[in-house]
Amino acid sequence: MKYTKTIVVAAVAVFAGCGITEAQNVTTPYSMYGYGILGDYATSMQRQMGGVGVAMNSGRHINVMNPASYASIDSLTFLFDLGADVTLLRSKEGSAKENAVGGGLDYITMQFPICKYMGGSIGLLPYSSVGYAFGNEIRHGTRQNQGSGGINEAYLGVSGRYAGVALGFNLSYNFGNITNDLYSSPESSGKTLFEHVMQIRDWNIVLGAQYTANLGKNSRLTVGLTYSPKKTLLGKSWATVQELSMESRPDTVGSMKLRGNYYTPNCYGVGVNYTFERQYRLSVEVDFSFQEWSKAKYSALRADPDPKKPNEPGRVVFDGMDFNNRSRWSAGAEFVPRVRGNYGQRISYRIGGFYTHDYLRILGNNLREYGVSAGVGLPTPEGKTMINVGVEWRRRQAYPATLISENYFNFTLGVNFNELWFWKRKIK
Repeated sequence: MKYTKTIVVAAVAVFAGCGITEAQNVTTPYSMYGYGILGDYATSMQRQMGGVGVAMNSGRHINVMNPASYASIDSLTFLFDLGADVTLLRSKEGSAKENAVGGGLDYITMQFPICKYMGGSIGLLPYSSVGYAFGNEIRHGTRQNQGSGGINEAYLGVSGRYAGVALGFNLSYNFGNITNDLYSSPESSGKTLFEHVMQIRDWNIVLGAQYTANLGKNSRLTVGLTYSPKKTLLGKSWATVQELSMESRPDTVGSMKLRGNYYTPNCYGVGVNYTFERQYRLSVEVDFSFQEWSKAKYSALRADPDPKKPNEPGRVVFDGMDFNNRSRWSAGAEFVPRVRGNYGQRISYRIGGFYTHDYLRILGNNLREYGVSAGVGLPTPEGKTMINVGVEWRRRQAYPATLISENYFNFTLGVNFNELWFWKRKIK
């Protein structure tokens, strides 16, 4: 037990330190559009496998991507998973190059048994992230753009299984602020701040199903499905202007309720997982997800502090985006040389890759992202707790015009605590 306690204390200290820093999990000018860069509910272990999980139900790891997987936990186990990452970004626009560092706490999740055939989970995940800062010269002055925030998702999930069929759902509360600032500094006057804030206070639901068929004594095939319905967002959005050189108060120049004006789309996911386990264990999975963002309304909030002077450098317009349907392919594999061997043989080796056609359409250009990942799961000496360490390379760029090309090098760390909390010891 001393090893587990040491790891718990160290992990809490590391994650608490990451949590109080205000570093963003994403640093990209592309995040200034729409709701920012979307997450995919993947834990550190799943990111090492390309972000798969729709058909995953091992019971050893928490799988928020498909809530039907919660029922695979046994009646004595309690799982607690925390994840963080550090991101190194190299971006290029024409001949201009820039390096940046980001990262921080990524997620916190827990999973527990409810009864023999039911399981539950609670946690906090990122739905989207916004983080950018850049500047450029304009006619008769300069301007700087910066943004921060995102949408967080606190969820409660329940799942039940019968024979080879499992059904589940996640009910979540979405909250957060997305702030986009523009600082205008004309040569003839002082600095002006135009600020657009979107405040989200909403709910969401994700439905999941899995069917597992035993192909033999040592192998099984699982098919998974997920669905989240289209719905309007709740909250409000507003824009303000403030003359910073005059120390004036912000003046609201536009406001709008989100209900009926902003929507999240229908989301679908399907996955197939094959697992073979004898002395060694091999698990392979392929997933596909589709989100109908082209049918999700995103209304324009326009703010012009002086409509009589539309050509002044201080003018700013917050426009609605032209969204694409978002599709994502991912594939990954995990291999354990010997399930009950020595420490080195029980290490999990993982690899994966993905391709995403993103939901943002910028200046008539589509946005795409692709990457590969790898990592290991290091078991603790005395138990089932797993330390997941991985590396991930991602490339994001627009097409047909490249606009800004970005290369990400992500270093991920996750600690998956697996404890027998509900085992009643016999008293002698």
